[in-house]
Amino acid sequence: MTLARTALTQAIKERALALGFDRVAVGPADPPDHAAAFDAWLEAGYAGTMDYLERGRTERLDPRRLLPGARSVVAVALNYYQGEPPDGDAWAPVARYAWGRDYHDIMPPPLQRLCEFIREAAGPSVRSRAAVDTSAVLERDLAARAGLGWVGKNTNLLHPELGSWFFIGIVLTTADLDGDEPLPDRCGTCRACLDVCPTEAFVAPYVLDARRCISYLTIEHRGAIPETLREPMGEWVFGCDLCQTVCPWNRKAPVTSEAALMPEAEPLSLPSLLGMTQAEFRARFRGTPLTRPKRRGLLRNAAVALGNRKDPAAVPALTRALSDPEPLVREHAAWALARIAND
Repeated sequence: MTLARTALTQAIKERALALGFDRVAVGPADPPDHAAAFDAWLEAGYAGTMDYLERGRTERLDPRRLLPGARSVVAVALNYYQGEPPDGDAWAPVARYAWGRDYHDIMPPPLQRLCEFIREAAGPSVRSRAAVDTSAVLERDLAARAGLGWVGKNTNLLHPELGSWFFIGIVLTTADLDGDEPLPDRCGTCRACLDVCPTEAFVAPYVLDARRCISYLTIEHRGAIPETLREPMGEWVFGCDLCQTVCPWNRKAPVTSEAALMPEAEPLSLPSLLGMTQAEFRARFRGTPLTRPKRRGLLRNAAVALGNRKDPAAVPALTRALSDPEPLVREHAAWALARIAND
């Protein structure tokens, strides 16, 4: 027996919360409101080397290309805020979302179970498709229109209770559901996120030039980091949380209830990281987001961070890195040694 529209919508929301998600909202599966802005952003070259965004442009501009007949979007939020880490500054060079296990492994199973529930509740003719951020979907735009939050000036989705410390999951479905109202933009005149960015990655409020973003440089970018951006990167090794940390809406964020997102027991040591073999790298970071830039990328980042730290104690590790099999690591280790010597 299938449920009526309003009852179905409520049942889906209750199921999403029961599956462990912290918030859920429903909206239409129409083309994203900011499709033109996304097009202009790509044309301006702000995506850098993230060519997959261009390849999936057509699908991102209309979710019904990904799921023909899609009528509704169920957007969910999974809080990943861990509070203060027990290891003090050990995890400071890593963005919070990567302190624990990879959310790409955590979110798909409950999202798939939500899809199955929708089929059971709405009838066998209803089709649904889940997406985290590996499908050609503008998750943030669809989630904002559904009322899961508003897009802040730092381009993150903000919720009045969760702040921006949450992952977004999307379920596209052919079921006809009751939509929620979008939340108003509550950033006001605040520009803390724009002013704190050390690489000046924000072209304007709500517009990010990924090519200058520390998260892009340490994760997505595969080549040498431009020398003019190395010093402003500071000690970040994977991602960057500065524009989130200063956001007033993040001051009272609750701690996540998802144990898999809490920090790994073993602290991150940058000198030790520089000495890791490929096998050691795989064993240490398997199942975490830190495998994304691969060994050469993470060691490249560690070299830059140690160069900016200017700690003479890092010289032996950096010197050994001059013999690393990866030219990318050798180049950045040499830069770091020169920076320490000059200081």
